[in-house]
Amino acid sequence: MGRLRGSRKGPEVGFSVYDRVTSEQTKIAGLTIVKRLLFTVLLTAVCLTTAQAETPAEPYSPFLGSSHLTQPLWGDTHLHTNLSLDARAFGVTLGQQQAYRLARGERVVSSHGEALRLARPLDFLVVSDHSDGMGAMEEIIAGNPALLKDAKVADWHQRLVAGGQSALGATMEVIADFTNAKMPDVLVDQAFSNSIWSNYLAVADQYNQPGQFTTLVGYEWTSTENGNNLHRNVIYRGGAEQAGQLLPFTTLESFNPEDLWRWMARYEQTTGSQVLALAHNGNVSNGLMFPTESNPATGQPLTAEYASERARWEPLYEITQIKGDGESHPYLSTNDEFAGHDVLWDTSNLLLVPKEKSMLQYEYAREALKNGLKLEEKLGVNPYQFGVIGSTDSHTALATGEESNFFGKHSGVEPDAERLSRVIGSLGDAKYMSWQALASGYAAVWASENTREAIFDAMKRREVYATTGPRITVRFFGGWSFKPGDEHSSQMVAKGYQLGVPMGGELAAAGERVPSFLISASKDPLSGNLDRVQVVKGWLDQRGESHEKVYDVEWSDKARRQRTADGRVPPVGNTVDIATATWSNSIGAQQLATVWSDPDFDPEQRAFYYLRVLEIPTPRWTTYDAARYNLTVSDDYPATVQERAYTSAIWYTP
Repeated sequence: MGRLRGSRKGPEVGFSVYDRVTSEQTKIAGLTIVKRLLFTVLLTAVCLTTAQAETPAEPYSPFLGSSHLTQPLWGDTHLHTNLSLDARAFGVTLGQQQAYRLARGERVVSSHGEALRLARPLDFLVVSDHSDGMGAMEEIIAGNPALLKDAKVADWHQRLVAGGQSALGATMEVIADFTNAKMPDVLVDQAFSNSIWSNYLAVADQYNQPGQFTTLVGYEWTSTENGNNLHRNVIYRGGAEQAGQLLPFTTLESFNPEDLWRWMARYEQTTGSQVLALAHNGNVSNGLMFPTESNPATGQPLTAEYASERARWEPLYEITQIKGDGESHPYLSTNDEFAGHDVLWDTSNLLLVPKEKSMLQYEYAREALKNGLKLEEKLGVNPYQFGVIGSTDSHTALATGEESNFFGKHSGVEPDAERLSRVIGSLGDAKYMSWQALASGYAAVWASENTREAIFDAMKRREVYATTGPRITVRFFGGWSFKPGDEHSSQMVAKGYQLGVPMGGELAAAGERVPSFLISASKDPLSGNLDRVQVVKGWLDQRGESHEKVYDVEWSDKARRQRTADGRVPPVGNTVDIATATWSNSIGAQQLATVWSDPDFDPEQRAFYYLRVLEIPTPRWTTYDAARYNLTVSDDYPATVQERAYTSAIWYTP
C-alpha cells in the first residue's frame, strides 16, 4: 500500500494505514509481554518463597564456620639477632627488622654483605634472643656511656672495637660471664633491661600483620650451668601490652627450670595472658634434659608435681635444629636404620665436656617419650607428653633452614670458600666444626588462621610437626574406625577430625578394638620426592619395660621395592650428582597415603605413635658449597641427606 502524505501535524503524520494497524498490534502485543513478565515475576517470587521455606538449616557454603584446618603455617621459633649477646659478639649486625623482613619474603643483606632471600616467605617468626644480657653487647660495642661507667665493660668496649685477637679475647670473656650468670651490674640494671625489652616489643608489634605474617613475642631462657644446655624458649600469646608488664626471666635469677615455670605462672596471673615454653634439642645437655630420677638442678627426686608442672608449661620440644637432630640415636635405637640423622654434636656439652654413652638416653626425643610412659605409670602424670617442632637456632638473624640457602650457625660462618674448615666453638683440643652444623629446621603448625592467638593455641594443643627444612605437608589422625580408602576420600580431613584425634592428641581405651591411623604426606614442590612414611611406636609392657618399633607403612616405587624376608623395605636409591649438587625426582612419590592399624596392639599397654616421613636423597648444604666454590668434597662429612618430617605423637592410655 502506498504512503499517504498530508499537511496535518500530529502523531500519525507520515504513517500509513498499515503502519497504524501494526502499531496497534504492537501495543496489544506489548501489553501481553508485560502481563507475561508480571506473571513470571510473581511465579518466581512464589518459587523463591517456597525454596526459602525448604532451605536446610546448614548454609550452602561448606566452609562457612568450618573448623577443619586446611594448610599448615610455616615458621621458625628460634632465631637470634644482634640483641643476643653471643650473636653480636660473633659479628652479627642485623636486628629484628631485618629478621622479620627476610622471613616475610624480602631481600636483605647479611652481616658480611651477602644479599639473600628465602625461596618462599615464612608465615610466622619468633625472634628469641637470650634474656641474659639482651641488647648488652650491641650497646657495649656502640659505647653506651651508662654502661662504660663500669671498668670491666669499658675494657671490653676498647678491645672489641680494636678488633683482632684482642676482640676475640674480650668476646670469650663476655660469653663466659654470660654463661655463668656473672654479668656486671650495669648490664642487668632494670632501667637498661626495660628499655631494651620495650623496644623489642614495639618492633615485634610493628611487624605483626594478622592474617599475613605473624611475629610471635618470645625469648630464650639460657640455663647453661657447667656447659649443660637446658635452654628453653618462652613464647607469648599476646603482644606488647601484655608482655611489657614483666621483664623476661634470666639465669641470673635461677638455673632451675622449675623457677622458670613459677615465673610463667606469675606472668599469667599478672597479665591474664598466656605463655608456653619449648625445650631445646637436648643433645648437648650431657644427659640432663629428660631426667627420670631427680631434678638435676636441685638433686631432689622427681615428683608428681614436677611431672604435672613440666607437662603444663612445656607442651613442645625442639626436635631438630642447627646443633643436631634430636629424634633418635643409633646407640639407643639399634634396629632403626634411619636413626641418628646428622647427630654430629653427640660427643660433649656446650663447654665441650665429654659425653658418656649412658647420658644419651636422657637427651633424645624418642627415648624421652618412652621414659614418659614409665613416669606416668609411676607418678600418675607423663612429664614428656610433648609435641615437636623444628627451628634453626641461627645466630645470624637469618631464618635459612634450606640446604641450598644455608647461612650458618653464626655470622662467622656465613657462605664463603673457607667456611667448611672454620670452627664454630672450641675449648683446648676439642672443637665443633662449621660443617657439623645442620641446615635445619622449620616448624609446621595446623592453626585456624595466621594470628598470634591461633598459632599459640595450636602449639598448646600440640597440633604441630617438625621438618629438617622442606615443607612436606603431613596429616596424621588416630581413631577406632578409619577404613582403607579413607585416605583417598575427598572428605579425608573431615573424617580425620570427626572419627579421631589429630597429631598431639590422646586416644582413650575402646574395649578390644585396635586403633587405626589415617595418614597422608605430600612432597614439598621445591624439594625431593618422598621415599617412605613410617610409624614409630613406643610402648610399656606389663613389667614396666619400654619398647619401640618402626613400621614402614607406605612407600614409593612398590613394583621394584618389595619387602625383604626380614620385613624391611629396600633403599629408594640415590640420584644425586655430587659434582653439580643436583638430583632427579625420577624416583620416589609426590604423595603417600594409607590407613594403618597396629598389628601388635595390646589394649592393656600404654603406647604412643608418631610419623617419620623421609624424602629421597638430596644434596647436603656442604655439597652445595663444594659445587659453588669448586671444592673437593671431604669424606669427613655426608654428601647427601634424606630430609624428613616428624609429627607430634598420638598417645594411647588403657
